[in-house]
Amino acid sequence: MKAAPTGPSQHPKPAAILLIPLLLLTGCARDHLIFPRTTVLLPADGRTHTVTTIARQSGRALAPANIESPSPELHFAPEANNFVLAIARAPVLPGPAQLHFTWRDHRYTLNVRYLPDDSDSHHDGLPDALHLHSPEDRAAFRAWFVAVAEQEAALPDDKLPAEIDDCAALLRFGYRESLVQHDDRWLTAQPDPNRFTSLVSIAQYHYPQTPLGLNLFRVTPGSFTATDITSGAFAQFADAHALFALNTYLVSRNVHTSLPGDLLFFRQLEQNSQYHSMVIAGARADWVIYHTGPIGKQKGEIRRVSIEDLLHHPDARWRPVPGNTNFLGVYRWNLLHDGD
Repeated sequence: MKAAPTGPSQHPKPAAILLIPLLLLTGCARDHLIFPRTTVLLPADGRTHTVTTIARQSGRALAPANIESPSPELHFAPEANNFVLAIARAPVLPGPAQLHFTWRDHRYTLNVRYLPDDSDSHHDGLPDALHLHSPEDRAAFRAWFVAVAEQEAALPDDKLPAEIDDCAALLRFGYRESLVQHDDRWLTAQPDPNRFTSLVSIAQYHYPQTPLGLNLFRVTPGSFTATDITSGAFAQFADAHALFALNTYLVSRNVHTSLPGDLLFFRQLEQNSQYHSMVIAGARADWVIYHTGPIGKQKGEIRRVSIEDLLHHPDARWRPVPGNTNFLGVYRWNLLHDGD
């Protein structure tokens, strides 16, 4: 008598037992990241942009922490449905770039082309790409600008850089030195390098690696256009009037609204220069630093004066008060415009 047949639920075939784990192992081994492989076009504006979305081919969850990149400007953030966003800070110089990252020891590349960006949303003559977009960079610029002015104010007159011979030269020098890459070579060249060791350079760009090159300062009026880069609209030199009229903007005529790194401008028709400038310094914006410019046959000097003393200056022309028609107000560098 033949035995009754056995159902599949009671005795599954050995091949079926091995099939499921084999498929899982194969799928795991073949899993990789998927994202658009075409070149991504982004503006060279110094801002942060989403480059693309990334996912696993298997559809499983992808943790941003498991993706690593040697590019400091590239980072990753979670997105819905197991996607991850690849986010990058754009440079300010146009051109192609490759952003590399790894996942599970596999190397991937995002191809990006950064396009020239000529926008000037503030209509202040400075391209948007060179405005400092992040609060951290704006704070860093202020800290460097004040620290450089403080260093120069502490030097004996005969140790000052030769280029600092009036108030505008002090501003130009501090502005440029605040935007360079403050590497070891720069620090060792400073008279007082310890003054800067706690400061962090701005991240968005460094002088002179920008579309303007060496020409930091606006010297002709008008909003920014692409032709300004080569037309002479920017130069390495700008006098006090050009700094006041074309490179800064009015904040207030109340000196108590000023922040460290802001500027005071005065009009003095009796002076050799019609415009005079001072740097707001001090943790509570309670000092000014300025170069007198030539005094008679003397070269002049850098002075450091408290705001309180300036408010009670014996010569009313130098008092930073609204009633003084010689006082033009508190001004701020255009590159800080995004913070207001």
